[in-house]
Amino acid sequence: SMSKDLSELMKEATKEVHEQAENTPFMKNFQKGQVSLHEFKLVTASLYFIYSALEEEIERNKDNPVYAPVYFPLELHRKAALEKDLEYFYGSNWREEIPCPEATQNYVARLHDVGKNHPELLVAHAYTRYLGDLSGGQVLKKIAQKALQLPSTGEGLAFFTFDGVSNATKFKQLYRSRMNALEMDLATKKRVLEEAKKAFLLNIQVFEALQELVSKGPENGHPVRPKAELRTRSINKSHEHGPVSGKESERTNRRNTDTMLTTPLVRWILALSFLATTVAVGLFAM
Repeated sequence: SMSKDLSELMKEATKEVHEQAENTPFMKNFQKGQVSLHEFKLVTASLYFIYSALEEEIERNKDNPVYAPVYFPLELHRKAALEKDLEYFYGSNWREEIPCPEATQNYVARLHDVGKNHPELLVAHAYTRYLGDLSGGQVLKKIAQKALQLPSTGEGLAFFTFDGVSNATKFKQLYRSRMNALEMDLATKKRVLEEAKKAFLLNIQVFEALQELVSKGPENGHPVRPKAELRTRSINKSHEHGPVSGKESERTNRRNTDTMLTTPLVRWILALSFLATTVAVGLFAM
């Protein structure tokens, strides 16, 4: 019934596609910590392009009554956090290193189209991404931190850290109440729900494209460089100043060996697992 709150309708509208992701083996792999640094970096890069576009359009419409009530830049915006993560993983020249697959470009194009021409639909993209990330963020942060042996101080995980939100549960309640108060007629509400499903599918397409990028290596002349692996870069730098500890060397060698043994099929599963978990852990915790 369209008489329900928009947030409830959004949850119901995306339930089917959510279950498709939840029932795949991909999500379970990530939950077991079966994700490589390479896949994680590619995911982070695509998220940077997506959030850059989303937040550009949010800024364009921050005073528009169709979006203004859910404008929470200090609490939610992720672009700056993703920039920190990308510099950590790729180095200072990360902007030249990160790939942007066609599927990511399509997602970005849709966000710009919505922001410029259909701003009433922008809430669908914001809700799907931000509340999903806020809901599943802490779970994913712990999994990634352990699986990738990232520092306990949080480097490489800024995307999952919402410093502006002291109580996630209360903030989500506030966000939903503001969203439910948006004025829209029945036809607009239906379009918003369709856009929410489209946002979910755009995410799936992005991660399908990332698996191709991983399996092929260089893509459209943009190499995915092994030297950009954080640990490898750190080890090479350490060799310039002195020997590497036995424990560190052993861990690096083991990771490199694991990477070489990873088949394209397994890499595909690992990459897509991140999507499944991000959305599945997030959306139904909303």
